[in-house]
Amino acid sequence: MEVMQVLHMNKGNGETSYAKNSIVQSNIISLGRRVMDEALTKLMMSNSDISSLGIADLGCSSGPNSLLSITNIVDTVQNVCLDLDRPVPELKVSLNDLPSNDFNYIFASLPDFYDRLKKRYNNNECLGFERRGGGHCFVSAVPGTFYGRLFPRQSLHLVHSSSSLHWLSQVPCCEVSKENGVVITADLDNKGKIYISKTSPKSAHKAYALQFQTDFSVFLRSRSEELVTGGRMILSFLGRSSQDPTTEESCYQWELLAQALMSMANEGIIKEEKIDAFNAPYYAASSEELKIAIEKEGSFSIDRLEISPVNWEGGSVNEESYDILRSKPEALASGRRVAKTIRAVVEPMLEPTFGHNVMDELFERYAKIVGEYSYVSSPRYAIVNVSLVKMG
Repeated sequence: MEVMQVLHMNKGNGETSYAKNSIVQSNIISLGRRVMDEALTKLMMSNSDISSLGIADLGCSSGPNSLLSITNIVDTVQNVCLDLDRPVPELKVSLNDLPSNDFNYIFASLPDFYDRLKKRYNNNECLGFERRGGGHCFVSAVPGTFYGRLFPRQSLHLVHSSSSLHWLSQVPCCEVSKENGVVITADLDNKGKIYISKTSPKSAHKAYALQFQTDFSVFLRSRSEELVTGGRMILSFLGRSSQDPTTEESCYQWELLAQALMSMANEGIIKEEKIDAFNAPYYAASSEELKIAIEKEGSFSIDRLEISPVNWEGGSVNEESYDILRSKPEALASGRRVAKTIRAVVEPMLEPTFGHNVMDELFERYAKIVGEYSYVSSPRYAIVNVSLVKMG
């Protein structure tokens, strides 16, 4: 599977599109708002002479969330500058995602984005948001993988990324042997699963962890070149609070999807060999893995690192009262909503292997399995929010 080609959300504005099924990602952005505001406030207070602020949103995707983070950033910059009684700097905003992303959706949304900003600030001259050209907020798109350089050296002051860094640059491979210094690899032995689970061999666990460490190190090294000294990076993504990579919070959405696929294989609808050959380019990292990678790369200090639980529909979880009793119809309805959210994200990855014609059947089964599971359990994700500072 060529990740660069298939790692994009369902395009357009239809019933299975990401635009219609991205409330979880919106809630994750809201959950990280406090960490982002804190980092941006510190950045502005420590740089009184900034006249032009370079901002990058990595993994912006498409749909209504693609400009949400930028809107929040503009709000915070405006409020901080008002509090400090100083001019608002020009904002150079770069929206990044893979070339397969639906950038046309974003471009079509920009006129309304500028109009909303203009109305919000009542034609505030210091922002100068004009519909034509964007005034003092200049938005552009930068297609490409963030596992590598994207921007000129020291051109950015702020990097933001939400719901993206749990995706890997490639499906992990197992190291089989070395011949004359050349590593020989093979596909993962992970039969009946599409991600690591409690029944996966240790070699699969090791391969996934190694791929994350490799990718995240490249990400940090690339951003260290692009950020100015003292620049800030705010990252939010799916992770885990446990050292065990097979806990519910880190893998069970994939476990249930594998169950749906296996049920179809057992009925001869799809071939089991295709399930064995498919592995998701995803990894839910622990806080310790993040700390190790950040310390090893050496360019950033951790200003804040938090892990927050949310339910599978993106709602915040109160640890003391999360075991919510719900009726069977409520659980099944929740399962359908969760399945639509997952489908909007992973369907483009699944189609090349399993075919377009089985997707409706697959996600109908998945919705039922998730609903049944939600009736007897209270599944959750663990959201990592980390704020980093570029050291000199």
